Amino acid sequence: MSSSKPKSHQYSNLTTLARRLRSDVKDFHCVLLYAYNRTGKTRLSMEFKDQGKRKGKGKRKGKGKPDTLYFNAYTEDLFVWHNDLDADTDRHLKINESSVFFKGLTDLALDETIAGYLSRYADFDFDIDYEKWVVTFRKGDEEQIKISRGEEKIFIWCMFMAICERVIDRHSSYEWVKHLFIDDPISSLDDNNAIALACDLAALLRTAATRRGANGEPDPLRTVLSSHHALFFNVMCNELGRTREGQGKVETKRYFLHRPDSKGVFTLRATGDTPHFHHVATLAELRRCLEAGTLYTYHFNALRSILEKTASFLGHDDLKVCLVGLKDEALYSRALNLLSHGKYAINEPVEMVDDNKELFRRILNDVLARFNFALPELVTEAAPQGANP
Repeated sequence: MSSSKPKSHQYSNLTTLARRLRSDVKDFHCVLLYAYNRTGKTRLSMEFKDQGKRKGKGKRKGKGKPDTLYFNAYTEDLFVWHNDLDADTDRHLKINESSVFFKGLTDLALDETIAGYLSRYADFDFDIDYEKWVVTFRKGDEEQIKISRGEEKIFIWCMFMAICERVIDRHSSYEWVKHLFIDDPISSLDDNNAIALACDLAALLRTAATRRGANGEPDPLRTVLSSHHALFFNVMCNELGRTREGQGKVETKRYFLHRPDSKGVFTLRATGDTPHFHHVATLAELRRCLEAGTLYTYHFNALRSILEKTASFLGHDDLKVCLVGLKDEALYSRALNLLSHGKYAINEPVEMVDDNKELFRRILNDVLARFNFALPELVTEAAPQGANP
């Protein structure tokens, strides 16, 4: 990490935060936000989108045209399952045809492009009926199958990527799109697929950022990307940071978005050329939770993940190297193995029992003491209402 302290600003609400991001995308091709779950990323993406609609002036104030194509949890809600509970045969995914997201879908010929992306992440096929606005799925000899929730999200993501290609090509149905806002597209993927998806998305955003107009003038499509997934975020930073032969440089701005609690201000901390800042930020968050006594079972997963990345940075393939020499090395190793493998839901967290809280405290404090991490101060005084730097 850089020795200089990352610059940060505070925002009392999503309105001022979204304005800041809209200002940034005037100067940068892509703004990358790393933020934990429950920080408000989805609501931020909707506020960013809504501000595009409110750009009208005078009598048209509040009646501006949309300028943002977004992918978030609301995008997934544009698809609804018909499960045919009576006959259990006519299973399909219904598309919300009234959404601007699908404007001109019947003219886009997306099937081949969607299939190209989908084949990289899944092993099922699909058919889109553009007259009935439904999607059916098949696998091998099985027709009209019900795919899993994770597979459904992957399919929707692949459709989004295919639409983005048409946006970049200035298809008449999407000439209104000036910005993309993408929030956490990889929640259902394992690490290997997360890397593959990040590389595919980075290639797409690089093309968007270096797009040129009809006369050869720069005409970039600008993007805000938010994610809580450390590996995905790092790959995106690294991929977009590389200059590809024959393509212009992609100008990026990287932030760590933090909010101590549901009532606190939003802190936007620039990470500069240090995309790994969020690793120490996660440690700072764990320490804050420890001091506040708000420890949940998934915090063991977070600590284990940090130790694995630390071990990898040191050239080892086992986190035990981070525990060598500590007084309770064997106990800590067993605890991290046993207590960090559960499928703990972050949206419905389970608080640790007191014994595990004490064990977590000992492990975290001993690790912090051993490696002497320079942890950022993330919890600051609340900004005045409406504050905006």
